[in-house]
Amino acid sequence: MSDAALLDPEAGSIEQTKKTMSKAPRATAESMAARQRDISVSEFFAKNRHLLGFDNPRKALLTTVKEAVDNSLDACEEAGILPDITVIIEDLQPDRGREAKQSRYRVSVVDNGPGIVRKQVENIFGRLLYGSKFHRLKMSRGQQGIGISAAGMYGLITTGKPMVIHTKPKANQPAHHIELAMNTKTNRAEVTEDSETKDFPPERFLKLTSGTRELGDKGEFLSQDVYVTGTSVSIELEGRYQKGRGSVDEFLELTAIANPHARITFVPPSKVSEEEEDVPLLKRGKPTAAPIEAGEAQGEAPKPAQPEVTTETGGVILHPRAVEELPPETKEIMPHPRGIELGILLQMLKEAEIEKPGYTLYNFLQDKFSRVSSASAGQFCEKIGKTSRTKVADIDHATAEKLFKELQDSKLPPPPTDCLAPIGVQQLLKGMFKGVRAEFYAASSREAAVYRGRPFLIESAIAFGGELPGDEPARVIRFANRVPLLFQQSACSSFRAVSETNWRNYDLQQPRGAVPVGALVIMLHMASVWVPFTSESKEAIADYDEIRKEMKLALMECGRKLGSYLNKRLKMRREAERRDIFERYIGEIAKACSEITGEDAKPLYEALLKQARKRTAVADLKLDEEGRKLEDPADQEGVIVVEQAANLANLASPASAAAKAAAEVDARVKKLEDNEQPRLLKDTSDKKAAKPKGASSPAKTGKDQKPSKQVEAAPAKKTPASKSEPAPAAKPAKPKMRLNPKTGKLERVDEPGLF
Repeated sequence: MSDAALLDPEAGSIEQTKKTMSKAPRATAESMAARQRDISVSEFFAKNRHLLGFDNPRKALLTTVKEAVDNSLDACEEAGILPDITVIIEDLQPDRGREAKQSRYRVSVVDNGPGIVRKQVENIFGRLLYGSKFHRLKMSRGQQGIGISAAGMYGLITTGKPMVIHTKPKANQPAHHIELAMNTKTNRAEVTEDSETKDFPPERFLKLTSGTRELGDKGEFLSQDVYVTGTSVSIELEGRYQKGRGSVDEFLELTAIANPHARITFVPPSKVSEEEEDVPLLKRGKPTAAPIEAGEAQGEAPKPAQPEVTTETGGVILHPRAVEELPPETKEIMPHPRGIELGILLQMLKEAEIEKPGYTLYNFLQDKFSRVSSASAGQFCEKIGKTSRTKVADIDHATAEKLFKELQDSKLPPPPTDCLAPIGVQQLLKGMFKGVRAEFYAASSREAAVYRGRPFLIESAIAFGGELPGDEPARVIRFANRVPLLFQQSACSSFRAVSETNWRNYDLQQPRGAVPVGALVIMLHMASVWVPFTSESKEAIADYDEIRKEMKLALMECGRKLGSYLNKRLKMRREAERRDIFERYIGEIAKACSEITGEDAKPLYEALLKQARKRTAVADLKLDEEGRKLEDPADQEGVIVVEQAANLANLASPASAAAKAAAEVDARVKKLEDNEQPRLLKDTSDKKAAKPKGASSPAKTGKDQKPSKQVEAAPAKKTPASKSEPAPAAKPAKPKMRLNPKTGKLERVDEPGLF
């Protein structure tokens, strides 16, 4: 050994290691080629399941429910059936402690859709990247063909249990009972059981809890009259059920808001993990008030609205159907020339020649693209030096590049929008009213716009006041194609649009670069043939400039409606307070003038009341069911105003309250006719006389406020004028004095006028 090795023991070990490594055989091209093999897409996602939203037990449970519910809604709408969906989560380890990080659950989702034909069950539930929605430009919730099969794969990995599927495509035929598991090596399903059964919907679901039994007896839970056809999917998995933000409960609540045409029943597990502190968006039970009806504002008989609200029976949560109409049916469109790339164009040319030999370029442009007319197709052929009879097979790379440039520079009309099915302003308002207990609701729906040649449409809605907390940041709820987005909020274009909107213009507080603070819920919905999600888990919308701009414009439209409402209500409140002050002293004024002039107090009292009502006419503003003034048909649209009981004492009332106020005035005037010397208010120094026992506070214009007893005191006893005894003189009030700058003397100042 060398001297260096003796001095440094590690040097010897290093040299020995180098000798060992030099003797090891090196890899060759042949040995590396022998180790290479295909990677199945299911095998890839099994190792990278966080990309699909299965990165923790709680999120995995939510993703499973989300994918199944999305498929059910899509199937029902495409078949023209009003969706009736039941979500059941069974706790298979109820003896665990509340602090357990995860448990085993069985998630079952049953729908009343058209069902699935038997030969397609393995492909739909047992293969990743298989579906009918990826290649078509048509609005739908599912896009990639991954969701439900990935949920079954996750359940198989964590519990080893296969998926259990019941499907009934024909009403007069038995259902298919299938159990299958995915082979991640081959991306194919392996069926372990295949039989026919009449047990659909599965009868065991009716006996799970006391709530299911009670609703089942009433025919309101999994009724065979409703579930004539449909599909049931059950998956066992490791998860964590926890309420609060990002929970299954919140997802179903938001889904009910964005899909008011769906009826959703939720049976939660018997045991709940430790909950997070959270203010629920929905408060179950009967609403405290109803929207103002147009008939009431026009003087007709009041017709209070009876909206459907979320209820709970024996632990079973029911989100009822708010509307009985399906969304408008969408149509598939062809790609727009402005939305393709050069490589895509070359591929389309090759596929067109294979599909139809002898295909001409003239017909290709009209058949494979939207908004290309026969005249436009002829112009494109002429600009690239070709004729209408030129074959697609004769287009080389250089000619394709010229054609691509002409397509991008052309001024073609935007793509059609019948491929989109927006929620709509009225449906947004009904959904928000069903889910959020607020005082003011506004919604707006923008015209369709285009990004990368794909049409999209932005809708927004806000709810303000009511039972919402006023000292917290506004809650932002995001939707894409009617599906709630619960995670990655800060990375979403919707959230950035909210924070970039200047809410201070609408009398709201807003920290710099953040969402506004106040009793506010903000909803944004993007409808598109292809939503640009940031990942496969579909949790956030990519931040395209065109999309964010449309979102901000929609939010600003709702903000203007809110600002107008707040200003209108503030003015109504001020005018109501002015009228209250006037009514407190109008009786005393009429009495004093009558004693001075000897005239009857009744005409003066009526005149003063008429003048007060005229000067404070804003307090009697009549509104229709959307919060608009009836006298101003050009006022804002897309608004619902709810009269909260807690605010009625301070807010001016609509037509019904105005009628009560008018009746109260008539009653006062009638009493004046029965008294020769009316005393509407006794001297304020005599407190007992001013407020007799049992009297209430001064009259207000609240909707539910009863006529005040304090406004009228007992009339003086009728006696002949010669024998009447003078009333005891009240202690005169100390007059107010003011220095006159002209004379330098103190002069008495009269009370300032009320108006």
